[in-house]
Amino acid sequence: MAVLVLSAVLVLAVGGCVCVVWAARGGPRWVRAVATATLAAGALVRRANRSGRSSSLEQRTDSGD
Repeated sequence: MAVLVLSAVLVLAVGGCVCVVWAARGGPRWVRAVATATLAAGALVRRANRSGRSSSLEQRTDSGD
């Protein structure tokens, strides 16, 4: 089951990357919409990763006292 879920995530990620490249070359409207959604999802993941790292750094700093 886990392999199936990871395979689906991989297919979606690759498809999103293809849409980003295609949209940069002037693809149809639906490709630009998928590319925008892919880039927004990437930005959310980066933002969540940054906030996760900063909170873990704060915890390490607080536990050192």
